[in-house]
Amino acid sequence: MVKVVAMIPARYAATRFHAKLMKMLGDKPVIAQTYEAAATCGLFTDVYVVTDSDIIYEEITSRGGKAIMSIATHESGTDRIAEAAKNLDVDIIVNVQGDEPFIQKEPLQKLVALFDDPLVSVGSLMRKMETAEAENPNMVKVVVNKNNKALYFSRSVIPFQRDGDLMADYFLHIGVYAFRKKALLDFTTLPQAPIEKIEKLEQLRFLYHGVDIYMADTDYKNIAIDTPEDLARARHLFNPS
Repeated sequence: MVKVVAMIPARYAATRFHAKLMKMLGDKPVIAQTYEAAATCGLFTDVYVVTDSDIIYEEITSRGGKAIMSIATHESGTDRIAEAAKNLDVDIIVNVQGDEPFIQKEPLQKLVALFDDPLVSVGSLMRKMETAEAENPNMVKVVVNKNNKALYFSRSVIPFQRDGDLMADYFLHIGVYAFRKKALLDFTTLPQAPIEKIEKLEQLRFLYHGVDIYMADTDYKNIAIDTPEDLARARHLFNPS
């Protein structure tokens, strides 16, 4: 039986919004809501929060959840979950962002289904976006081939619409990843790519080193909590009255 687990990297000292994962959303902190959303979707053998924080660790374990303390200091969530996955008996690891408490079963199911193909070692999600959204450099775009294999990710508008008579489709990269265990562990040994440093996009490291990323198309509109304003909107969604 293939063991598919979800891992939620959870750093306490977020740069843009300090301690955002411990801000209250409904009756629980954001990280607890995210854990519950992943755990109740029914897709995973186990769900783990992987953290550098005693506060987050205690929050999850006190509610009966599973948490793993990071040993080393990590620059990225991918490195954090790779350290945790190294000694676990797992086949596929889904990286769920800790600040996405509204994550749903449908996109995660599509992501996991990619691995029915033995050629897939890394997968992620995308959705069609409006032209106005594509112009926002904070919204990362992806271009794929006919097999939904990523050709490139960029903060720039891709593809560039040179001929006004031809309409371009733009796809947003939703930053939820899944990896076969070997691909995840191998990632931590790869040097940073020049294009990764320029765009500040970690996923470009895979493409630069010849590792394919297969994309699943979804209509899911993710709601991440990066700022106090995002948290206010999330609270309204939880309690619209």
